[in-house]
Amino acid sequence: MSEENKIVVVKFGGSSLASSERIIKAANSIIEAAKKGYKPVVVVSAMGKSTDQLLEIAKETIKNGRNFKELLDDILSMGERTSARIFAATLKANGVNAKYFDPMGEDWPIITDKAHGNAKPILEECIKGIKKYVSPLIAQNIIPVIPGFIGKTSSGEITTIGRGGSDTTAFILAQALNAKEVILVTDVEGIMTGDPKLVKNPKPLDIIPIQALAGLADSGAKFIHKKALKYKPPNIDVKVISYEAGTIEAKGTIIKGGLANELSIELFPKPMLMVTIVGRGVSEEPEVIKSIIEEIKTRGIELTGSSSDYNSLILYLPEERLNGFLDSIHEIIKTHEKTLAMAVKKNLALIQIVGVGLEETPGVIGKISNPLYERNINIYGIFTITSSIKVLVEWNDKDEALTLIKKALKEED
Repeated sequence: MSEENKIVVVKFGGSSLASSERIIKAANSIIEAAKKGYKPVVVVSAMGKSTDQLLEIAKETIKNGRNFKELLDDILSMGERTSARIFAATLKANGVNAKYFDPMGEDWPIITDKAHGNAKPILEECIKGIKKYVSPLIAQNIIPVIPGFIGKTSSGEITTIGRGGSDTTAFILAQALNAKEVILVTDVEGIMTGDPKLVKNPKPLDIIPIQALAGLADSGAKFIHKKALKYKPPNIDVKVISYEAGTIEAKGTIIKGGLANELSIELFPKPMLMVTIVGRGVSEEPEVIKSIIEEIKTRGIELTGSSSDYNSLILYLPEERLNGFLDSIHEIIKTHEKTLAMAVKKNLALIQIVGVGLEETPGVIGKISNPLYERNINIYGIFTITSSIKVLVEWNDKDEALTLIKKALKEED
């Protein structure tokens, strides 16, 4: 293995540490990796369901107490802290040099803001701490073992990062250390083609682009939380494997690429067209939909979006390059008895807002639509998909609408 590509950040999920046998198996995989020339950095989640158990007890015992969120973070951190302590001890018991990090120590590297329960890592401070305290250990062939999910404020208060917190810890470590790879050890072989609880015989994927994974997360899949994906370094691959393999070299799913963290608000540069097709049960007529899609595909027209209800189908298309497209759609409508008529609205402007986790921002649709309503700007369409929101307004209103939306969402940028 080349000298510059030895560092791997390995995160063990709770299921992979749920028993003494699994902990030993996980520790052995790290020991074997070190023997092969890897420089492993270990991140651990709480063992099994211990965080859920701590949360259940804490909610009953301290729920009415002062500083509830601060107290809860301190309690919940015990799951990962215990897990890391046991993992480091297991490595040491097998003759391996290991260092357990604890958030109460002066060398703790993951620094966050004060939002208890959902703290945001301060990336610059984290990277500085990792390079100062973690990097020297790697150079000395000492294996760092770091509890995931946990942070600490600049004033020394323990915080928790929230959903996807241990993955977030692993990604930040990888970025600071310029790691070769991040390996997420879970209870599945990789990211599957479908939820095994819902479909039969799903298969693990070999590779998935991060944008596709983010789209799955938008739809409720729980492979990796979207919040954590924001911290994945674009140039470092992530491999998802099963703990059952017993080796970090196991085949799994490789996640490629990175996500832009900034909120993007852009205007499509050319006018749009809205085609509304009405009838009786139009959206349930496969022949109608098939004919329209084939016409769009044949002509090479970009379908920017669509929406439907039982009796109507709406298409959003760029105005250019139509070349008789509307006549063709009209002929399709006349051919099918359940389609009645079509209407066309020209000169619309498409404004697209894209941002990781945008769908989790409370009231975001209202933040966009209310300022437009107050200025009497009509919205002809608004729809969301994979962390993006598309808004259609009159072309003449595009500049004012764009300014209003940017102003309304600037605190999300």
